[in-house]
Amino acid sequence: MNLYFIILVFILLSVVSIFIYSEFKDRKLLKTVTNLNRGTKSERIMVLKILKSGIKSTAIFHDIYLNNGNGKYSQIDLVVATKVGIVVFEVKEYSGWIFGNENQINWTQILAYGKRKYKFYNPILQNKKHVEDLKKFYHFDNIPVFSLIVFFGDCEFKNLIDLPSQTILTKSNKVMKIFNEILENNQPAKYENKWEIANLLKQAVNNGENSLIREKHIENIEKLKARNRYY
Repeated sequence: MNLYFIILVFILLSVVSIFIYSEFKDRKLLKTVTNLNRGTKSERIMVLKILKSGIKSTAIFHDIYLNNGNGKYSQIDLVVATKVGIVVFEVKEYSGWIFGNENQINWTQILAYGKRKYKFYNPILQNKKHVEDLKKFYHFDNIPVFSLIVFFGDCEFKNLIDLPSQTILTKSNKVMKIFNEILENNQPAKYENKWEIANLLKQAVNNGENSLIREKHIENIEKLKARNRYY
């Protein structure tokens, strides 16, 4: 009996040790791209997924704030510079049924079999604006830009229609398959100056470390929500 107990304790300790070591490795890997308190947990998981796929940390830019030149900033969850172009991620976390289409301003989340309904801004339009802001930020003439919208959480898309060109909507369990298909099914992009793009995006990441910029951005978002009744 004592032997079984010792074996059980050993197994449990081994599992805990493996888990702690795995967490340590993930945290160390994540720090090559971003701080552990930047963005949401889902965004950080997305960063780890991309890192573990073999993308270099220098090509991944998390929680960036683009200066629009008018005192306002555009916040983008995640941008990855790949061999085929720029991939712009919008990361969401929702459960329940999701209703919406390409052109609706607001989408609807339904929980408890229809007893609770919540509105949120159309992520297709949201990331479309991010792509437009990114193109203004840097003159992308021959570089494709892909919009990749990722939903984490136990949700189900109900009535979504065809998406715009170079726009993809997926759940987190399929995102790396989609990401790899983007890399495999497109021609290499014609970058003129990769380092210039990387430096500008890195500066946009650094903008997010400025508390005044973050506070001003949140203030602008709240005003926008009030004006358009976003939820």
